[in-house]
Amino acid sequence: MEQQSIEQSINKKQRYTLIGLIVVLGLILFNQTRPYMSGLLGAFTLYVLLNRQMVFLSEKLKFGKAFSAIILLLEAFLFFLLPLTGVALLVIDTLSGIHIDPQLILEQTTGFINKIESRLHIEIFTPQNLSMLPKLGSNLIQILGSSVYSLSINAIVIIFVLYFMLYNYQSFGKIIREIIPFNEENKQILAEETRSIIKANAIGIPLLAVIQGLVAYLGYVFFGTSNPLLFGIFTAFATILPVVGTTIVWLPLAIVLFVQGNIVGGIGLALYGAIAISGVDNVIRFLLQKQLADIHPLITIFGVFIGIPMFGFWGVIFGPLLLSLFLLFFNMYRYEYIPGSTAEPRVTTKMKVQQVKLPSVKKKQKNEATPNKK
Repeated sequence: MEQQSIEQSINKKQRYTLIGLIVVLGLILFNQTRPYMSGLLGAFTLYVLLNRQMVFLSEKLKFGKAFSAIILLLEAFLFFLLPLTGVALLVIDTLSGIHIDPQLILEQTTGFINKIESRLHIEIFTPQNLSMLPKLGSNLIQILGSSVYSLSINAIVIIFVLYFMLYNYQSFGKIIREIIPFNEENKQILAEETRSIIKANAIGIPLLAVIQGLVAYLGYVFFGTSNPLLFGIFTAFATILPVVGTTIVWLPLAIVLFVQGNIVGGIGLALYGAIAISGVDNVIRFLLQKQLADIHPLITIFGVFIGIPMFGFWGVIFGPLLLSLFLLFFNMYRYEYIPGSTAEPRVTTKMKVQQVKLPSVKKKQKNEATPNKK
Protein backbone atom coordinates (compact mmCIF):
# COMPACT_ATOMS: atom_id res chain seq x y z
CA MET A 1 0.00 0.00 0.00
CA GLU A 2 2.83 2.36 0.90
CA GLN A 3 4.58 1.61 -2.38
CA GLN A 4 1.35 2.22 -4.27
CA SER A 5 0.84 5.54 -2.46
CA ILE A 6 4.37 6.65 -3.37
CA GLU A 7 3.80 5.72 -7.02
CA GLN A 8 0.53 7.68 -7.06
CA SER A 9 2.30 10.71 -5.56
CA ILE A 10 5.04 10.49 -8.19
CA ASN A 11 2.42 10.18 -10.96
CA LYS A 12 0.61 13.27 -9.66
CA LYS A 13 3.84 15.27 -9.62
CA GLN A 14 4.66 14.16 -13.15
CA ARG A 15 1.14 15.03 -14.28
CA TYR A 16 1.22 18.50 -12.73
CA THR A 17 4.70 19.12 -14.12
CA LEU A 18 3.52 18.17 -17.59
CA ILE A 19 0.47 20.43 -17.25
CA GLY A 20 2.71 23.27 -16.10
CA LEU A 21 5.00 22.83 -19.11
CA ILE A 22 2.02 22.78 -21.45
CA VAL A 23 0.65 26.00 -19.91
CA VAL A 24 4.01 27.81 -20.01
CA LEU A 25 4.78 26.80 -23.58
CA GLY A 26 1.20 27.60 -24.57
CA LEU A 27 1.50 31.13 -23.17
CA ILE A 28 4.81 31.65 -25.01
CA LEU A 29 3.32 30.44 -28.28
CA PHE A 30 0.19 32.53 -27.77
CA ASN A 31 2.27 35.65 -27.19
CA GLN A 32 4.26 35.07 -30.38
CA THR A 33 1.24 34.22 -32.55
CA ARG A 34 -0.99 37.13 -31.47
CA PRO A 35 -0.57 38.96 -34.82
CA TYR A 36 -1.95 35.86 -36.53
CA MET A 37 -4.65 35.10 -33.96
CA SER A 38 -7.36 36.48 -36.25
CA GLY A 39 -6.27 34.01 -38.93
CA LEU A 40 -6.33 31.08 -36.50
CA LEU A 41 -9.75 32.06 -35.17
CA GLY A 42 -11.00 32.63 -38.70
CA ALA A 43 -9.84 29.16 -39.73
CA PHE A 44 -11.63 27.65 -36.74
CA THR A 45 -14.80 29.56 -37.62
CA LEU A 46 -14.77 28.32 -41.20
CA TYR A 47 -13.93 24.79 -40.02
CA VAL A 48 -17.06 24.74 -37.86
CA LEU A 49 -19.15 25.94 -40.80
CA LEU A 50 -17.61 23.55 -43.35
CA ASN A 51 -16.99 20.46 -41.24
CA ARG A 52 -20.26 18.74 -42.16
CA GLN A 53 -19.65 19.41 -45.85
CA MET A 54 -16.23 17.82 -45.46
CA VAL A 55 -17.82 14.70 -43.97
CA PHE A 56 -20.34 14.55 -46.81
CA LEU A 57 -17.74 14.96 -49.57
CA SER A 58 -15.16 12.58 -48.16
CA GLU A 59 -17.39 9.88 -46.66
CA LYS A 60 -20.59 9.97 -48.70
CA LEU A 61 -19.25 10.96 -52.14
CA LYS A 62 -15.83 9.32 -51.59
CA PHE A 63 -13.93 12.27 -53.08
CA GLY A 64 -10.88 11.79 -50.89
CA LYS A 65 -9.81 14.06 -48.07
CA ALA A 66 -7.32 16.18 -50.04
CA PHE A 67 -9.69 16.84 -52.94
CA SER A 68 -12.60 17.55 -50.58
CA ALA A 69 -10.51 19.99 -48.54
CA ILE A 70 -9.44 21.84 -51.73
CA ILE A 71 -13.07 22.16 -52.85
CA LEU A 72 -14.07 23.64 -49.50
CA LEU A 73 -11.05 25.98 -49.54
CA LEU A 74 -12.25 27.33 -52.89
CA GLU A 75 -15.72 27.76 -51.41
CA ALA A 76 -14.36 29.65 -48.40
CA PHE A 77 -12.15 31.80 -50.63
CA LEU A 78 -14.84 32.72 -53.18
CA PHE A 79 -17.73 33.31 -50.81
CA PHE A 80 -15.97 34.67 -47.72
CA LEU A 81 -12.32 35.68 -47.96
CA LEU A 82 -12.38 37.26 -51.43
CA PRO A 83 -15.44 39.50 -50.84
CA LEU A 84 -14.17 40.62 -47.42
CA THR A 85 -10.66 41.43 -48.65
CA GLY A 86 -12.03 43.05 -51.80
CA VAL A 87 -14.28 45.40 -49.84
CA ALA A 88 -11.42 46.35 -47.53
CA LEU A 89 -9.12 47.06 -50.49
CA LEU A 90 -11.86 49.14 -52.14
CA VAL A 91 -12.23 51.25 -49.02
CA ILE A 92 -8.51 51.91 -48.60
CA ASP A 93 -8.07 52.57 -52.33
CA THR A 94 -10.91 55.10 -52.28
CA LEU A 95 -9.61 56.85 -49.18
CA SER A 96 -6.01 56.86 -50.35
CA GLY A 97 -7.11 58.50 -53.60
CA ILE A 98 -8.55 61.44 -51.70
CA HIS A 99 -6.13 64.37 -51.68
CA ILE A 100 -5.86 65.78 -48.19
CA ASP A 101 -5.22 69.52 -48.02
CA PRO A 102 -4.98 70.43 -44.32
CA GLN A 103 -5.75 74.10 -44.93
CA LEU A 104 -8.75 73.32 -47.12
CA ILE A 105 -10.07 70.78 -44.57
CA LEU A 106 -9.74 73.35 -41.81
CA GLU A 107 -11.54 76.04 -43.85
CA GLN A 108 -14.37 73.73 -44.91
CA THR A 109 -14.84 72.33 -41.42
CA THR A 110 -14.78 75.78 -39.89
CA GLY A 111 -17.37 76.99 -42.37
CA PHE A 112 -19.54 73.96 -41.66
CA ILE A 113 -19.37 74.52 -37.89
CA ASN A 114 -20.06 78.25 -38.34
CA LYS A 115 -23.26 77.45 -40.23
CA ILE A 116 -24.42 75.16 -37.45
CA GLU A 117 -23.52 77.73 -34.79
CA SER A 118 -25.37 80.50 -36.64
CA ARG A 119 -28.49 78.37 -36.97
CA LEU A 120 -28.46 77.05 -33.41
CA HIS A 121 -26.95 80.17 -31.81
CA ILE A 122 -24.38 78.17 -29.83
CA GLU A 123 -20.58 77.86 -29.93
CA ILE A 124 -19.45 74.29 -30.59
CA PHE A 125 -15.78 74.35 -31.64
CA THR A 126 -12.99 76.84 -32.09
CA PRO A 127 -10.32 76.89 -34.87
CA GLN A 128 -7.79 75.66 -32.31
CA ASN A 129 -9.87 72.55 -31.66
CA LEU A 130 -10.35 71.95 -35.38
CA SER A 131 -6.62 71.99 -36.14
CA MET A 132 -6.40 68.31 -35.16
CA LEU A 133 -8.78 67.16 -37.92
CA PRO A 134 -6.17 66.85 -40.73
CA LYS A 135 -4.04 64.66 -38.45
CA LEU A 136 -7.05 62.47 -37.74
CA GLY A 137 -7.59 62.00 -41.48
CA SER A 138 -3.98 60.95 -42.06
CA ASN A 139 -4.06 58.62 -39.06
CA LEU A 140 -7.29 57.07 -40.29
CA ILE A 141 -5.73 56.17 -43.64
CA GLN A 142 -2.67 54.71 -41.90
CA ILE A 143 -4.89 52.62 -39.62
CA LEU A 144 -6.91 51.38 -42.59
CA GLY A 145 -3.74 50.53 -44.50
CA SER A 146 -2.38 48.58 -41.55
CA SER A 147 -5.73 46.79 -41.16
CA VAL A 148 -5.77 45.75 -44.81
CA TYR A 149 -2.20 44.41 -44.52
CA SER A 150 -3.15 42.44 -41.41
CA LEU A 151 -6.31 41.18 -43.11
CA SER A 152 -4.36 39.98 -46.15
CA ILE A 153 -1.73 38.18 -44.04
CA ASN A 154 -4.36 36.52 -41.88
CA ALA A 155 -6.31 35.48 -44.98
CA ILE A 156 -3.25 33.47 -46.04
CA VAL A 157 -3.02 31.99 -42.53
CA ILE A 158 -6.69 31.02 -42.75
CA ILE A 159 -6.17 29.16 -46.03
CA PHE A 160 -3.23 27.09 -44.78
CA VAL A 161 -4.63 26.31 -41.32
CA LEU A 162 -8.11 25.56 -42.64
CA TYR A 163 -6.75 23.06 -45.15
CA PHE A 164 -5.01 20.98 -42.47
CA MET A 165 -8.04 21.24 -40.15
CA LEU A 166 -10.30 19.91 -42.88
CA TYR A 167 -7.85 17.26 -44.05
CA ASN A 168 -7.49 15.95 -40.47
CA TYR A 169 -11.12 16.54 -39.52
CA GLN A 170 -11.53 13.11 -37.90
CA SER A 171 -8.53 13.31 -35.56
CA PHE A 172 -9.11 17.02 -34.92
CA GLY A 173 -12.66 16.36 -33.75
CA LYS A 174 -11.56 13.46 -31.54
CA ILE A 175 -8.87 15.57 -29.87
CA ILE A 176 -11.36 18.32 -29.07
CA ARG A 177 -13.84 15.86 -27.57
CA GLU A 178 -11.10 14.13 -25.53
CA ILE A 179 -9.86 17.26 -23.77
CA ILE A 180 -13.32 18.62 -22.89
CA PRO A 181 -13.94 17.56 -19.24
CA PHE A 182 -17.70 16.96 -19.62
CA ASN A 183 -19.99 13.97 -19.87
CA GLU A 184 -21.31 12.97 -23.29
CA GLU A 185 -24.54 14.93 -23.00
CA ASN A 186 -22.77 18.18 -22.16
CA LYS A 187 -20.17 17.58 -24.88
CA GLN A 188 -23.03 17.27 -27.35
CA ILE A 189 -24.67 20.43 -26.01
CA LEU A 190 -21.36 22.33 -26.16
CA ALA A 191 -20.81 21.29 -29.78
CA GLU A 192 -24.34 22.31 -30.77
CA GLU A 193 -24.18 25.63 -28.94
CA THR A 194 -20.78 26.51 -30.40
CA ARG A 195 -21.92 25.69 -33.93
CA SER A 196 -25.17 27.57 -33.42
CA ILE A 197 -23.49 30.72 -32.10
CA ILE A 198 -20.80 30.74 -34.78
CA LYS A 199 -23.41 30.32 -37.53
CA ALA A 200 -25.52 33.12 -36.09
CA ASN A 201 -22.56 35.52 -36.06
CA ALA A 202 -20.51 34.34 -39.06
CA ILE A 203 -23.53 34.15 -41.38
CA GLY A 204 -26.06 36.51 -39.80
CA ILE A 205 -23.81 39.54 -39.26
CA PRO A 206 -22.26 39.65 -42.78
CA LEU A 207 -25.67 39.04 -44.39
CA LEU A 208 -27.23 41.83 -42.36
CA ALA A 209 -24.32 44.13 -43.21
CA VAL A 210 -24.67 43.50 -46.95
CA ILE A 211 -28.43 44.13 -46.91
CA GLN A 212 -28.17 47.31 -44.83
CA GLY A 213 -25.26 48.58 -46.93
CA LEU A 214 -27.26 48.03 -50.13
CA VAL A 215 -30.36 49.76 -48.72
CA ALA A 216 -28.21 52.66 -47.50
CA TYR A 217 -26.41 52.95 -50.87
CA LEU A 218 -29.73 53.32 -52.71
CA GLY A 219 -30.77 56.06 -50.29
CA TYR A 220 -27.47 57.91 -50.62
CA VAL A 221 -27.77 57.87 -54.42
CA PHE A 222 -31.39 59.06 -54.35
CA PHE A 223 -30.80 61.97 -51.94
CA GLY A 224 -27.60 63.14 -53.63
CA THR A 225 -24.90 62.19 -51.14
CA SER A 226 -21.34 62.38 -52.46
CA ASN A 227 -19.42 59.06 -52.68
CA PRO A 228 -22.54 56.91 -52.09
CA LEU A 229 -20.68 53.64 -52.66
CA LEU A 230 -18.02 54.46 -50.07
CA PHE A 231 -20.56 55.53 -47.48
CA GLY A 232 -22.69 52.48 -48.30
CA ILE A 233 -19.68 50.30 -47.41
CA PHE A 234 -19.13 52.31 -44.23
CA THR A 235 -22.78 51.76 -43.34
CA ALA A 236 -22.38 48.02 -43.85
CA PHE A 237 -19.38 47.93 -41.50
CA ALA A 238 -21.24 50.10 -38.98
CA THR A 239 -23.80 47.36 -38.43
CA ILE A 240 -21.35 45.65 -36.06
CA LEU A 241 -21.25 48.68 -33.75
CA PRO A 242 -23.40 48.16 -30.65
CA VAL A 243 -26.19 50.63 -29.82
CA VAL A 244 -25.35 53.36 -32.39
CA GLY A 245 -25.05 51.07 -35.42
CA THR A 246 -25.62 52.62 -38.85
CA THR A 247 -26.84 55.89 -37.31
CA ILE A 248 -23.21 56.94 -36.97
CA VAL A 249 -23.01 57.12 -40.80
CA TRP A 250 -26.37 58.25 -42.21
CA LEU A 251 -27.20 60.85 -39.55
CA PRO A 252 -24.05 63.01 -40.12
CA LEU A 253 -24.62 62.73 -43.89
CA ALA A 254 -28.18 64.01 -43.43
CA ILE A 255 -26.89 66.91 -41.33
CA VAL A 256 -24.30 67.77 -44.00
CA LEU A 257 -26.99 67.89 -46.71
CA PHE A 258 -29.19 70.06 -44.49
CA VAL A 259 -26.40 72.54 -43.66
CA GLN A 260 -25.30 72.72 -47.31
CA GLY A 261 -28.76 74.05 -48.17
CA ASN A 262 -30.34 70.81 -49.40
CA ILE A 263 -33.04 70.90 -46.76
CA VAL A 264 -35.35 68.45 -48.52
CA GLY A 265 -32.48 66.00 -49.08
CA GLY A 266 -31.27 66.29 -45.49
CA ILE A 267 -34.71 65.72 -43.96
CA GLY A 268 -35.44 62.96 -46.50
CA LEU A 269 -32.20 61.11 -45.77
CA ALA A 270 -32.81 61.40 -42.01
CA LEU A 271 -36.29 59.91 -42.39
CA TYR A 272 -35.02 57.26 -44.80
CA GLY A 273 -32.24 56.31 -42.39
CA ALA A 274 -34.57 56.08 -39.40
CA ILE A 275 -37.29 54.14 -41.22
CA ALA A 276 -35.61 52.13 -43.99
CA ILE A 277 -31.95 51.64 -42.98
CA SER A 278 -32.64 51.11 -39.28
CA GLY A 279 -35.95 49.37 -39.94
CA VAL A 280 -34.42 46.69 -42.16
CA ASP A 281 -32.06 45.90 -39.27
CA ASN A 282 -34.96 44.89 -37.03
CA VAL A 283 -36.75 42.95 -39.77
CA ILE A 284 -33.67 40.99 -40.94
CA ARG A 285 -32.58 40.22 -37.38
CA PHE A 286 -36.06 38.88 -36.61
CA LEU A 287 -36.02 36.65 -39.70
CA LEU A 288 -32.47 35.43 -39.04
CA GLN A 289 -33.29 34.51 -35.46
CA LYS A 290 -35.91 32.08 -36.76
CA GLN A 291 -33.32 30.30 -38.89
CA LEU A 292 -30.23 30.71 -36.71
CA ALA A 293 -29.52 30.89 -32.99
CA ASP A 294 -31.69 33.25 -30.96
CA ILE A 295 -28.92 34.96 -29.01
CA HIS A 296 -29.89 37.48 -26.35
CA PRO A 297 -29.14 41.06 -27.54
CA LEU A 298 -27.11 41.83 -24.40
CA ILE A 299 -24.78 38.91 -25.18
CA THR A 300 -24.19 40.30 -28.66
CA ILE A 301 -23.67 43.89 -27.48
CA PHE A 302 -21.28 43.15 -24.62
CA GLY A 303 -19.63 40.37 -26.64
CA VAL A 304 -18.74 42.83 -29.41
CA PHE A 305 -17.39 45.31 -26.83
CA ILE A 306 -15.20 42.53 -25.38
CA GLY A 307 -14.19 40.87 -28.66
CA ILE A 308 -13.15 43.76 -30.91
CA PRO A 309 -10.29 44.99 -28.66
CA MET A 310 -9.11 41.38 -28.28
CA PHE A 311 -9.45 39.97 -31.79
CA GLY A 312 -10.11 42.88 -34.14
CA PHE A 313 -12.63 42.06 -36.89
CA TRP A 314 -13.07 38.47 -35.70
CA GLY A 315 -14.08 39.80 -32.30
CA VAL A 316 -17.55 40.33 -33.76
CA ILE A 317 -17.87 36.54 -33.82
CA PHE A 318 -15.63 35.43 -30.97
CA GLY A 319 -16.61 38.11 -28.46
CA PRO A 320 -20.23 36.91 -28.27
CA LEU A 321 -18.95 33.32 -28.51
CA LEU A 322 -16.69 33.70 -25.45
CA LEU A 323 -19.44 35.39 -23.45
CA SER A 324 -21.95 32.75 -24.53
CA LEU A 325 -19.55 29.93 -23.56
CA PHE A 326 -19.03 31.51 -20.13
CA LEU A 327 -22.79 31.57 -19.54
CA LEU A 328 -23.08 28.06 -20.96
CA PHE A 329 -20.46 26.65 -18.55
CA PHE A 330 -22.14 28.51 -15.69
CA ASN A 331 -25.53 27.01 -16.58
CA MET A 332 -24.00 23.55 -16.99
CA TYR A 333 -22.53 23.75 -13.49
CA ARG A 334 -25.87 24.81 -12.01
CA TYR A 335 -27.74 22.14 -13.97
CA GLU A 336 -25.42 19.29 -13.03
CA TYR A 337 -24.27 20.02 -9.49
CA ILE A 338 -26.77 22.32 -7.73
CA PRO A 339 -29.82 20.40 -6.42
CA GLY A 340 -33.13 21.97 -7.37
CA SER A 341 -31.61 24.37 -9.89
CA THR A 342 -33.93 25.55 -12.66
CA ALA A 343 -31.04 26.24 -15.06
CA GLU A 344 -31.03 24.77 -18.55
CA PRO A 345 -27.67 23.88 -20.12
CA ARG A 346 -28.31 26.17 -23.09
CA VAL A 347 -27.60 29.77 -24.02
CA THR A 348 -29.47 30.05 -27.30
CA THR A 349 -33.23 29.57 -27.04
CA LYS A 350 -33.96 28.19 -30.51
CA MET A 351 -32.71 24.65 -29.87
CA LYS A 352 -34.10 22.50 -27.10
CA VAL A 353 -32.11 20.02 -25.07
CA GLN A 354 -31.62 16.89 -27.18
CA GLN A 355 -31.37 13.41 -25.78
CA VAL A 356 -28.12 11.54 -26.26
CA LYS A 357 -27.11 8.05 -25.36
CA LEU A 358 -25.57 8.78 -21.99
CA PRO A 359 -27.87 10.45 -19.43
CA SER A 360 -26.76 13.39 -17.31
CA VAL A 361 -25.85 13.22 -13.63
CA LYS A 362 -29.27 14.47 -12.55
CA LYS A 363 -31.07 11.88 -14.67
CA LYS A 364 -28.87 9.14 -13.22
CA GLN A 365 -29.63 10.30 -9.71
CA LYS A 366 -33.35 10.43 -10.48
CA ASN A 367 -33.34 6.92 -11.92
CA GLU A 368 -31.43 5.56 -8.94
CA ALA A 369 -33.83 7.24 -6.50
CA THR A 370 -36.93 5.84 -8.24
CA PRO A 371 -37.84 2.36 -6.88
CA ASN A 372 -38.55 -0.52 -9.21
CA LYS A 373 -42.34 -0.86 -9.51
CA LYS A 374 -42.27 -4.44 -10.72
